[in-house]
Amino acid sequence: MLSKSLHLLLLLPAALRLAFAQTACNNSPDLCQRAYNNITHLGAHDSPFVRDASTGYSVSGNQYYNTTVQLQAGVRLLSAQTQTNTTSGQLSVCHTSCSLLDAGTLRSWLREVNTWLVANPNDVVTVLLVNGASSSAAEIAAEYEAAGISRIAYTPTATSATEEWPSLQSLISNGTRLLNFVATLADNTGAPYLMNEFDYIFENSYQNTAPTDFSCTANRPDSVANNTSIALASGMMPLMNHFLYDQEALFEMPNDTYLATTNAPSGGVGNLGSSATQCTDEYGRAPTFVLVDFFNVGPAISTVDRLNGVTAPVGRTAISTAVMNESTSGATMSAGLNVLLCLTVLAIGLGFA
Repeated sequence: MLSKSLHLLLLLPAALRLAFAQTACNNSPDLCQRAYNNITHLGAHDSPFVRDASTGYSVSGNQYYNTTVQLQAGVRLLSAQTQTNTTSGQLSVCHTSCSLLDAGTLRSWLREVNTWLVANPNDVVTVLLVNGASSSAAEIAAEYEAAGISRIAYTPTATSATEEWPSLQSLISNGTRLLNFVATLADNTGAPYLMNEFDYIFENSYQNTAPTDFSCTANRPDSVANNTSIALASGMMPLMNHFLYDQEALFEMPNDTYLATTNAPSGGVGNLGSSATQCTDEYGRAPTFVLVDFFNVGPAISTVDRLNGVTAPVGRTAISTAVMNESTSGATMSAGLNVLLCLTVLAIGLGFA
């Protein structure tokens, strides 16, 4: 009897950890009852565009790890650019041009997101699509349906900015764990789950090339530019862009030379932690979204955890926080050729922020 009781006691910690994980929402039980807009969601800027061996360490890549790893490590906002592939005619996730960095079709990328969501039923994820293809709601919705992910998309109760958003637990319980914003979408008839980003969200400036450039002031949409107080009073959610570009001739590429400071929780000019604190002070609330390049460095999630008051995350995969530089001549050559391609694309008039 004693042996059996001892065995049960030994199993108890594992059982408690399992139960704890099952009640966690977005890696923390403390977030379950909080409204969607009262949580800070870590965002991977240009999520599908990876800088690793698979892309020849493309200088156009904004992340070192793919979307699945991003989600496993705590990212809950995924941004991507869409373009029409001129060869296949398909709607694809491409960085500025599909000739520059093509991460495949939009439906394929959405399938990857869907696969992760199916395996993680207690998580809420946000997708932000930059509509470089100027697609209609019907065209984008067709990709969602082909990916099998539209069934869990959240449809808002308001058609413009509001302070009334459901809690994470409500989104989970209702099976609407995917929130979708598009920049921009004039009309979402037939696909009400596709929300025009700037009806609900305002952003600070994203075109920063020096660590002293960061500002919390509303920059987009034009209707609230330089009028942060108006944006906040209307119920718009703040999205804090926090990444740097390197300027090469006429082309901007993601900066990774200052990255250890840019994404750091403290220390150094332009660090993420200080910027997040500044924006929280200016907004009178924490940003709803924090969007970064190379999210693993810093790590950026530590700043977001602080904003959320999360001290013991559950079910999150730990990954390297290292900056991944090219280490072979082949990789460096690929990167160099990629720069030339970038400049060629720009020269013929193709450009997208």
